[in-house]
Amino acid sequence: MKYLNKAAIAATAILATTPMTAAAEGHLYIGGSVGSASLTEDFDGFNFDADSTAFRIVAGWQFNDYFSVEGGYHNFGTFEQTFDVNGEPVDVNLKADGFTLGATGTVPLGEKFALYGRAGSFFWDGDAEINGVSQAQPEDTNLYLGAGAKYAISDRFSLVGDWTRYSLEDSRSDVVSLGATFSF
Repeated sequence: MKYLNKAAIAATAILATTPMTAAAEGHLYIGGSVGSASLTEDFDGFNFDADSTAFRIVAGWQFNDYFSVEGGYHNFGTFEQTFDVNGEPVDVNLKADGFTLGATGTVPLGEKFALYGRAGSFFWDGDAEINGVSQAQPEDTNLYLGAGAKYAISDRFSLVGDWTRYSLEDSRSDVVSLGATFSF
């Protein structure tokens, strides 16, 4: 997995600079979310349009009220669709998962509510199957962009909701999710 090496190098570089800035007001956080992923793709002549259940796990460093860096794991689940080809059903399944490394900019709107934008790199691999036979196993590093809102239930626990667009080679997947973060 080439993307794992790239993610490890990038994470090491970010973590190496963290102690220099950590003394001020920063803190570690972890989080997770579950949501719906959509994919529209022309795959081997099939006009593929499907949804799946996706999940994400993240850990990051919040430098201040406005900026953080985070890494995580994202799984899109399985996009499934059946097509009729000359009266015969053809099952098409597409899967992708991988690691993220990026930055988040936050705009606090009071003590408990904030809006945020995220961007970074997505180091992923996937599998494309037709009738249970693997047709391709792509892997790549692409951009992700997102925006969301966060509501602080307490000083340490927040609820989050966001939309994120992941580029997957020439395709893209939009994910809408709800989750939570916990700060240390």
